[in-house]
This record gives sequence, C-alpha cells and structure tokens, in this order.
Amino acid sequence: MTNSLIIVFLLTMIIHTAETLSYSVRFAGVKLNKIAIALSLTGIIVLVSRTANMIQAPLTAKFVDYAKVDQGFPLLNYLRIILLASSLGTLIAIALFPTFVGLFERVISKLEVEGSIPKLLTSVTIGQLKNSRKYIRKPKMRLYNIRYLGIPKRFLIMNIFVTAFYTVGVLSSLYAAHLVPHLSTTASQASGMINGIATILLTIFIDPQLGIITHKATENVEYRDQLGKIYMLLMGSRFLGTLLGQVVFVPAAHLIIVLVKLI
Repeated sequence: MTNSLIIVFLLTMIIHTAETLSYSVRFAGVKLNKIAIALSLTGIIVLVSRTANMIQAPLTAKFVDYAKVDQGFPLLNYLRIILLASSLGTLIAIALFPTFVGLFERVISKLEVEGSIPKLLTSVTIGQLKNSRKYIRKPKMRLYNIRYLGIPKRFLIMNIFVTAFYTVGVLSSLYAAHLVPHLSTTASQASGMINGIATILLTIFIDPQLGIITHKATENVEYRDQLGKIYMLLMGSRFLGTLLGQVVFVPAAHLIIVLVKLI
C-alpha cells in the first residue's frame, strides 16, 4: 500500500499545484491586457487537475476498502498524509508563480497568433522549450500592507475557510464511510455536502471580490504590479486553508455522518 500512497500523494500534489497556478494565468492575462485569452487557457489547468483527480480518487477509495479487511490499517494517517500533499502542492505553486507568469505571458501571445490550442502545441519547438529557462524567477514577498486594492482581511480569512472545506470534502466523506460501514455507500457519496458549503461561500464572497480586483487592475496600469502581490496573498491563504483542513478533517467526517443519518 505504500506505493499506492506515494502515487496518491504525487497526484494530490499535482492537483493543488495546477489549481493554484491558475492565478498565474490570470495575472499574465492582466499584464498583457488579454484577460479573455488567459481565461481560455485555464481549461488546460483544469484538464491537468481533473486527469490527476480521475486517477487519484479511486486509489484513495481503495485505502478505505483495505481498512475494512485489515482492522489495524492506519487509514487516518494515510488520509492526513494525502492532506499534507495538498499543502506541499500549494507551496510549490507559490514558488513557481513568478516563473509561470512569464511563461503564460509567452503562451498567451503565441495563442493569439496561432488561434487555437492544438496549433499552439504543434508550433512548439525544442529550441523554444530550451529558451523557457530564461523565464525562471524567484518568488519575492514584500508585503507591508495586506489591504492592496481595498482587499479586506475578512476576504483572505474567508478564502482560508473555503479552501479548507474544498480540501477535505472527498477525504472526509471517505473517512465517514469507514466510520459507519452500514452507511458506507451513502457517506462516500456525500462529499457534495461539504463542497456545497464551500461552493456557496465561494460564489457569494470570493468570486465577485476577485472579479472586482481583476477588473480594477485591467482598468488601471498602476494596480497591475500590486495585483501580483494580491495573488501571492491569495495563494498564501490557500496554503493556510490546506493546513486548516488538517483540523477540520475529522469534524467534517462526523458532520457528514450526522447528515447522512438524517437522510
């Protein structure tokens, strides 16, 4: 099972790295004033994330099945290690953010010329891949005031909680299935209860605020460099959210059990 855990760990890390790097696509689009093209590229990131998730999900569920057979199997420890991968993936994305902003600026410019992603991919040469090294940048954090562009602290705090709920949704439902074997099928399908709460919070509080921030940056050139700092803050809050996930993981599983029993 150790090999399976390593695979799930890596896939979870890829999922969270890809999702967090979506900020770099958005920022690259704002810097070039081509936000619509940039948003179309997020489909590639979603594809990477969902492909990894398609493999990761059944492998994670397999741990629950194994725990039914072996009562001494440390399922909780395995699931917490998977949660740790989400934190590590977010940290990797933070470190890669400046580099990928430069890379996506180039990709957006090329996409505008080529007209489609297939043509863009086929136009890439070995020489261009080698030249991509020049876009490598080190992340810099010089944040003296977190209220850039009027961002309230509660926005960052809300992002932490939303990330925590999203991070533990599936894993908490699987752990709930382990705790109540007679309702295991229902509990394993109940991740939507936790993710639903996160989706409501995201739709009402996070997405509109982020849209306003991005619009301000596209309207005012002076705000564009500050926008990069804002995205770094948001990624930092995502990282804290994955850590908070370790705290709410078990309580969320028990909440799912309560809700499942009420159905």
